[in-house]
Amino acid sequence: MNKARLEAFSDGVIAIAITIMVLGLQMPHGAGLGELLKLAPQFLSYALSFTYVGIYWVNHHHLLQLVSHVNSRILWANLHLLFWLSLIPFVTNWVAEHHRDPVPVASYGAVLLMCSIAFLVLRRTLIAGEGGDSRLAKASGKGIKNSASILLYALAIPLSVWNPLAGNVIYVVLAVLWFVPDHRLESSGTRS
Repeated sequence: MNKARLEAFSDGVIAIAITIMVLGLQMPHGAGLGELLKLAPQFLSYALSFTYVGIYWVNHHHLLQLVSHVNSRILWANLHLLFWLSLIPFVTNWVAEHHRDPVPVASYGAVLLMCSIAFLVLRRTLIAGEGGDSRLAKASGKGIKNSASILLYALAIPLSVWNPLAGNVIYVVLAVLWFVPDHRLESSGTRS
């Protein structure tokens, strides 16, 4: 199968997720700075989620640069990732309204955890399709950062029930960790 359709579909779903998130932003009820500041939690939730979706889009792009073909397993693994990414706007709006409440913050973390697991599954499925000696396998390494992220999300979810702020801090730290794409994937994709 041609990977271009997979890339185009994925780009479309990701673009729609970002659009839904921005449409969820509320206008201030007044014209004063105080009214705008009341919306700070909402904007910060949006900015964090936009960053996460962007991180997945960039890393998805880098992975697919190193893939020569796709099969049905890859298509399903990709859909699995897109499913969880499509839930980010929902939990973003919920946590924006209830950023101090345990269940929305833990739910946000659960979706991020599932996105991370789905990305790991996609990466492993792509490597299986390309072969263990492929450029993708060599550039991907062992996926330690992805595995560590999964553990931190799994820690942040129950921690959010006890202390929502602590969960939110972990989500921000993980976004910062992933903000810069893996240089091995980026440089391998430019050596075609």
